[in-house]
Amino acid sequence: MLMRFDPFRDVDRLTEQAMGALRGRDSFMPLEAYRQGDRFVAHLDLPGVSPDDVDVTVEKNVLSVTAQRSWDRGSDSEVIIDERPQGKFSRQLFLNDGLDAESISASYDRGVLTLTIPVAERAKPRRVAVSTSPPAAEAITTAATTA
Repeated sequence: MLMRFDPFRDVDRLTEQAMGALRGRDSFMPLEAYRQGDRFVAHLDLPGVSPDDVDVTVEKNVLSVTAQRSWDRGSDSEVIIDERPQGKFSRQLFLNDGLDAESISASYDRGVLTLTIPVAERAKPRRVAVSTSPPAAEAITTAATTA
């Protein structure tokens, strides 16, 4: 049998909800990000969210992810424990100018949203050709003989 009342869990949940409301933020979306060669990869956990309820937008250098999760309990349901957050989830990532915001791709698999952000060509390391010029003494000699 599930316990209906856990005073410590309820205090934690209420504190979490109150702090979120005070900050004016939506529910939290855990993130893992890393660089892999010439691209950055970000994984965001969205368990129980339908891919149709995930929205990814880019405006200037801000990538925004919003998702909606809801459950219709029905009028005949008696809720015993309610710890799974419902509602709107959001997260913003600030992109450096060295990233190619026009070529971002997103995929969703088993509750994980994966964003792939390539490094812009202009930001990639490149080799600079070094040219040679005649030594200064040779240039002076050449100028004196032509005069």
